[in-house]
Amino acid sequence: MLKNYVLTAWRNLLKTKGYSALNISGLAIGMAVALLIGLWVYDQYSYEKFIPDYQRLYQVRRNFNSNGKILNFASTSLKLANTLRAQVPEIEYVAEVVGIDQHVLLNKDRRLYQTGINIGSDFLKMFSYPMVAGNAATALSETYSIVLTESTAKALFGRDEPMGKMVRIDNKHDLKVTGILKDLPYNTTLRFDYILPFAYTATENHYASQGAANSYGNNGFNIFVKLKPGVSYAQLIPKLKTIEHTETNNNNAMLSEVVLQPIANWHLYGNYVNGKELGGFLDYVHMFTFIGVLVLLIACINFINLTTARSEKRAREVGVRKAVGSLRSDLIFQFLMESLFLTVCSFLLALLLAQAVLPAFNTLTQSHIRIPFGNSVFWLILLGCIGLVALIAGSRPAFYLSSFQPVKVLKGGITTGKSGSLSRKALVVAQFTCSIALIISTIIIYQQLEHARNRPSGYDLSRLMMTSMNSELDQNYTALKHEMLEKGIVSAVTKASSPATDVWWHSNVEQWPGKRAGETIEMGTILVGEDYFKTVGMSLADGRDFNPADSLSVIYNEAAIQQMRIKQPVGQTVVWDTTRKIIAVAKNALMVTPYSAADPTQFFYTPKNSGNFMMYRLSPSISTVDAIAQLNKLFAKYNPSYPYSYVFSDAKYAEKFQLEVLVGKLAGIFAGLAIFISCLGLFGLAAYVAEQRTKEIGIRKVLGASIPQVWALLSRDFILLVLVSCLIASPLAWYFLHDWLMKYDYRINIGAGVFLLAGGMALVITIVTISFQALKAAASNAVRALRSE
Repeated sequence: MLKNYVLTAWRNLLKTKGYSALNISGLAIGMAVALLIGLWVYDQYSYEKFIPDYQRLYQVRRNFNSNGKILNFASTSLKLANTLRAQVPEIEYVAEVVGIDQHVLLNKDRRLYQTGINIGSDFLKMFSYPMVAGNAATALSETYSIVLTESTAKALFGRDEPMGKMVRIDNKHDLKVTGILKDLPYNTTLRFDYILPFAYTATENHYASQGAANSYGNNGFNIFVKLKPGVSYAQLIPKLKTIEHTETNNNNAMLSEVVLQPIANWHLYGNYVNGKELGGFLDYVHMFTFIGVLVLLIACINFINLTTARSEKRAREVGVRKAVGSLRSDLIFQFLMESLFLTVCSFLLALLLAQAVLPAFNTLTQSHIRIPFGNSVFWLILLGCIGLVALIAGSRPAFYLSSFQPVKVLKGGITTGKSGSLSRKALVVAQFTCSIALIISTIIIYQQLEHARNRPSGYDLSRLMMTSMNSELDQNYTALKHEMLEKGIVSAVTKASSPATDVWWHSNVEQWPGKRAGETIEMGTILVGEDYFKTVGMSLADGRDFNPADSLSVIYNEAAIQQMRIKQPVGQTVVWDTTRKIIAVAKNALMVTPYSAADPTQFFYTPKNSGNFMMYRLSPSISTVDAIAQLNKLFAKYNPSYPYSYVFSDAKYAEKFQLEVLVGKLAGIFAGLAIFISCLGLFGLAAYVAEQRTKEIGIRKVLGASIPQVWALLSRDFILLVLVSCLIASPLAWYFLHDWLMKYDYRINIGAGVFLLAGGMALVITIVTISFQALKAAASNAVRALRSE
């Protein structure tokens, strides 16, 4: 019996090649989209899950009460790390982190400029990365030691055994290789090429020494903790909430609450609203999951419509089978088996399509997805999905076709009737509603992206270059700066504690004019060298720039002055680390995000201690290529231990739009595929309608109907359905997109033009799709259509 059902399905497929091709290709595209999105979503959820006991690993963060507004920071203090070790027995391990830095690693004639992490000795006990060599418990116990990843060790030592060998760092110290880690998988947020013990960093960086552990206010570090087995975060909340409140004279400590973020949430959760973790990249994962389901649903609707539309062609078959004794259940099973057969054919094609476009998809999404053909769980899930799709796509045709009465069918009296026509129309409306909503979404995402891109940034990033500072560069900074200016390569040079496109440090302002009782403000803090504002192209709204005598001065931006409510600020004093005089107010610059208001920021002139970044603006009289060639020689002269590396500030600023650009591209691609699948179904329905109305068209042409009149007759219903879809899709899309836009402080207003444009596009695509069949039918010979009458 099963063989008979498969043979029947195969014969029916061959008999209606055109409709079968539309059915299979539409469903295949929908399944391929759903498969790619499903694999991508799984990949996003897999981050950090490869680490054993990842459920017990957390990052320590702070909720800071800034005048009733709860701000969340990842920056914490060394004192907090020591307190957690001493006072919270539920915590098994604590590891403090200074940050991720780049250093030069040397072994004989081999030199690498790599990214490393400076972290506490318990790190490898917590993050149980697979080790090729060494002991995780002791690998970071020596001050002058280093743990390399497998690829870094191979690049430095080739085929030689690296364990116990010495690696010179920054041409200053020799470090012993005490461990080799397997290369980290791509699905991890914490990425590095080597690990340095925190103890080594403390010898090189005064701020990282234990002298910085005397206050909860020295928040320049990150902390990771691992809870003991059986301990939940909920058990620790009461204890952590007030753990810093022992420093009663420290506003920063008294207004902070310590919270923990599971490392499993690093990748997907990045937004904190009023101190609570509320999504982030997870919102986009949910969005594309929904889009994947929509596209697959649109493909299933195609299958249903095309199958039921051609039901009259199989009516006699149903009548004959019932007349010879077939039960309705047998027919339902037969049609479901046919649906399953077509679904399997579509799935095989979908696999080929997905495999073919996977490299391009990985490039677009910067992923490393592969189809896990050898994974049995993957196949079980797919088999379940195939069965579900076959049931969704085939259930209505199966129940509809099997309901035909044999007497009526064999007399030739069966027609689809209004109920069948209405249901098909409803499904077409549902299809195009989803497609048009996706088109509207793509347009609005693009408009929001362009709105933010075209927003004045408040400073000039063109031809502004940045190079990370190191001890050798810092030592030769003055001489290098002088020669760069003397040769006319650059027009201005400075250094600062934060890059031009971000603010790395936030701190309190203790006192300011008009401060209210119990009020506190935490704002961005940047230590700068001379010519900072000139170099980054930031203007002063009032006052003057720093000069060498301004070691006890401060410049605030307009957002900071507004937050402190200071009128006529220039000349007034504030207390930060000591009493300082306000000498200027800088115009706001969008250093953190182009989607929100400028961050309140304070700038301190510390020419001897301001260098994380060297920044220099290329002279307008020199080409970029020539400038880089000359800079390469100068940096080799003054910074010979390090390779010359740089980034352009405008390229770095453009990275702030990376996520929105990706979302816009993906939304556009999936919207295009959704409308394409819908048009495949529309093309098939138009062909069916034209076939059904062949005699009517012939009679109308005999009576004088023109080709445009016949075209209008066949197209009118479809155009009306698309217009109805526009009316339904517009408010639905507005509701969801308005909610999406609300997370941006700087955003567009959704105008009527977006809906008109999307509706117009859908109408044009619809008219083009159905016109082929409509014009073909209109141009047909009326005599041939009526010759049997």
